[in-house]
Amino acid sequence: MIDVVILGTGNVATHLFRAFSQSPGIRVKQVYNHAHKSLEPFKNEVPTTTSLQDLETADLYLLALKDDVISHYADQLKHCDGLVAHTSGAVSLEALKGPARRGVFYPLQTFTRDLKVDYSKIPFCLESSDPEDMQLLQELAHDLSAPAYEVNSQQRKQLHLAAVFVCNFVNYLYTVGQNLCEKHQIPFKILEPLIMATAQKIQQAPPRDVQTGPARRGDSSTIKAHLDLLEEPSHIAIYELLTRAIQSEYGKKL
Repeated sequence: MIDVVILGTGNVATHLFRAFSQSPGIRVKQVYNHAHKSLEPFKNEVPTTTSLQDLETADLYLLALKDDVISHYADQLKHCDGLVAHTSGAVSLEALKGPARRGVFYPLQTFTRDLKVDYSKIPFCLESSDPEDMQLLQELAHDLSAPAYEVNSQQRKQLHLAAVFVCNFVNYLYTVGQNLCEKHQIPFKILEPLIMATAQKIQQAPPRDVQTGPARRGDSSTIKAHLDLLEEPSHIAIYELLTRAIQSEYGKKL
């Protein structure tokens, strides 16, 4: 049994709390947050605290916190004998300066509080300088039935950057598409099969090999027509920037 104390109550903390609570090999002993109000959803399920001095003894202290406060909180956990690990994709292992035992337990996934996820399909990126602590992190991922990879801090930062491109930026483009549909009384649902087909393609071939569209074809008349239809300056700028980037990528083949 792995005893865990979770520090944080945001999306990642909430999802991991639910997953850990359903695993027979993991016991969440406590949830910490500096604000009483943020702990309300957890109070009927697990002991909670707003004091770092009152943390329970645990095998793992998991910092599911904003990137810019991780070092601050880690420095205050020097007294903890357990492994102190964070869940960030952009923060290095070295940011955990205070604790003697340090690690990273980074789920490479997008989390929305009320949407369920399948942990068997979520890769966890693990890092630790100690083999025994790495084994503990691997066991934790195994108990969630999740695939796990040993990824160092530099690699993880590149992964996080790549994830921003393929997830966060792409999701914003979905928002632009939805706004355009709604403005002209078109159900956004019509685009869903195209979105799914695009995602499925890259499971069968490299993204570069399956690029389509007017920029890839060099269809200047369609590109001009699209730009004439756009009204928001930010949308025009995005369309022009992405078109130029695609043309640059495939320029020799146009």
